[in-house]
Amino acid sequence: MSDWQVITGGVTAPKGYRATGVTAGLKPSGAPDLALILSDVDAIAAGVFTTSQVRAACVDYCRQQLEAKPSARAILCNAGQANAVTGSLGWQDAVESAEVLGKTLNISPESILLASTGVIGKRIKMDALKAAIPQLVSTVSTEGGEAAAKAIVTTDLVTKSIALETQMGDRPVRIGGIAKGSGMIHPNMATMLSFVTCDAAVSPPLWQEMLTRAVNRSFNQITVDGDTSTNDTVIALANGQSRTSAITNAGVEAEKLEAMLTEVCVYFAKAIARDGEGATCLMEVQVTGTSDEASANKIAKTIAGSSLVKSAIFGRDPNWGRIAGAAGRAGVKFEQEQLQIKLGDFLMMENGQPLDFDRAAASEYLKQRAAGEYLKDDTVLISVKVGDGGGSGKAWGCDLSYDYVKINAEYTT
Repeated sequence: MSDWQVITGGVTAPKGYRATGVTAGLKPSGAPDLALILSDVDAIAAGVFTTSQVRAACVDYCRQQLEAKPSARAILCNAGQANAVTGSLGWQDAVESAEVLGKTLNISPESILLASTGVIGKRIKMDALKAAIPQLVSTVSTEGGEAAAKAIVTTDLVTKSIALETQMGDRPVRIGGIAKGSGMIHPNMATMLSFVTCDAAVSPPLWQEMLTRAVNRSFNQITVDGDTSTNDTVIALANGQSRTSAITNAGVEAEKLEAMLTEVCVYFAKAIARDGEGATCLMEVQVTGTSDEASANKIAKTIAGSSLVKSAIFGRDPNWGRIAGAAGRAGVKFEQEQLQIKLGDFLMMENGQPLDFDRAAASEYLKQRAAGEYLKDDTVLISVKVGDGGGSGKAWGCDLSYDYVKINAEYTT
């Protein structure tokens, strides 16, 4: 039983946050494309970013700001242009966008963090962005979380938003957030953005440590297509407006808050994998029996990222050999004689020996997952045991369909 409950409000559910999303004309489609998340007071800020050597200007900008001062008042996100691989002019655009927003909000540009998503190599349409800033600021509200969630998506089929609440002492503490991601998704991290808000008071180093661990157990354990993006960003703000005692050291309250933060990140990670471009179902790979969590995560991630496994799932083919092959090449030592593989409730291998199973029924299980109701019964569960160790881990992915190629073959045309 968890110590929290799901509540409404998304990114603005925690106290002291407002948000909005508007149509600035950055996307050719005319859909909402500019979002703002605003804290009423300075918030402790933590961030985790892409590991790619080719990065968007917003990534370097945020890293620079957080290294200088781990706090922020606002997050500005544009969709339509990634502003990645755009050289010095792209950097100038990022700086100018913070300056224009800061002037309109009457806050320091250094207290604004940035994110972008869209086509790589395209600079932000700055005239359109600057013209939309007054509307963005005038519409920011405690009811604007869903509008912000809509404004950050690109090829996503659905918006992604959640909020949780727990009790610390006699006061409620809330964490909310929004995210986007559908393609170019691979660990460390992916074409994904996530913005998390919290109204607890947490020391900067501890908040960063919490976020890093949460990301490693969530966003870094998903894969759609094996491609890492230039813009991956997870930003978490904690503004202390719950008026609970500050959490400055490891302990029960820190563990409780981190567990809730991890839950939010896992929710978004699964939602992104589920919404993979062209996907028909979510894959969850559970691995047990390793010597440590990192080894289990590595095997799980390899299986979830296998094009052969993903293709078999799309074809509704219960081909356990592809699962075994992916586990074996993950770079983690284990004894083949201890390997166990299950697809849903179908036990296919035990102690390294293949077993007879109802292949038609297993195929039907996969068909039912593809036809399942979103967020309820659309998950293909793959369970792998490789030994008797105490290590366990999970990874999430999706099947690989014909539509994935179609979507990405036509992305810029």
